[in-house]
Amino acid sequence: MVQSTTEPQPMDAKRGLLFLYQMLLIRRFEEKAAEQYTKAKIRGFLHLYIGEEAVAVGVIQALREDDNLLCTYREHGHALARGIDPDIIMAEMYGKMQGCCRGRGGSMHLFDMSKRFYGGNAIVSGHLPLAVGMALAAKKQKKTNLTCCFFGEGAAAEGTFHESLNLAALWEVPVLFVCENNLYAMGTAIKYSHAVTELEKKGAAYGIEAVAVDGMDLMAVIAAANIASAKVRSSGKPYLLVCNTYRFRAHSMFDAELYRDKKEVEEWKKRDPIPQFEQYLLQKQWITDEEIAAFENKIEKKIAIAVDFAEAGTWEPLEQLTKFVYSET
Repeated sequence: MVQSTTEPQPMDAKRGLLFLYQMLLIRRFEEKAAEQYTKAKIRGFLHLYIGEEAVAVGVIQALREDDNLLCTYREHGHALARGIDPDIIMAEMYGKMQGCCRGRGGSMHLFDMSKRFYGGNAIVSGHLPLAVGMALAAKKQKKTNLTCCFFGEGAAAEGTFHESLNLAALWEVPVLFVCENNLYAMGTAIKYSHAVTELEKKGAAYGIEAVAVDGMDLMAVIAAANIASAKVRSSGKPYLLVCNTYRFRAHSMFDAELYRDKKEVEEWKKRDPIPQFEQYLLQKQWITDEEIAAFENKIEKKIAIAVDFAEAGTWEPLEQLTKFVYSET
């Protein structure tokens, strides 16, 4: 699942199967993470990406290996789509040294410099200025890579969002801002936090081109992301892509989810991006029902291996707990 250094390619059978595999891997990984959380194998906070898989897969396929990628704390799906090994992610969530951050980051702070994956950022909207800074650095160094920054609609109500878009536009830096609008910032419906709920309209205030897309439709996200990334690369300017999506699970494993009607969740589940894309592949005759079942079996084994890897991992020795934290000089 490593991204190509070339520009996005047209959809064909090979790419279609890859994207289905990625979405299924994300879904099953998250389901297993929830299961392990209930067993107290994973501690702290856990925010699942179930329902939003088309956004991560659809956008990240448009990125190159040298592009920077920043995400929110709901980032397991992005990490998997970027090509970080499920074993490493699960070990990190277990708090084991074999994780991508030696177990120090956990679920909310995945990080892998080799993939140019810079978090996993827990402070809402806190990573948007980081993205602008990375893009500014690339511009000054005359590099051709872009910086992609995922954030939720809750972040778009923060002052840092507006400051970041303003500076990105002023400095003309190559940032692809991707808003994952799942309609609920924790437990607050978007109509209670945004006077204008069409979030793509916010780009115009800063002279930033913006578009909204159905985030439950993988093909729509791919098409929009390919156009957006191409425009950022050719112009060197920022772009705002709003993906309207929905999380099928609660905000986090601690969330009693009293703020939305169960009927609403069930209606959104009818638009599940994975069955939709499976039907697309079946209609194109690029896959069969038997091959989908084989995919599921392959992924089940892969995730079982990830759990075993995490279980067999080691805890960091107590005498090393201050390493990387305090300076002795």
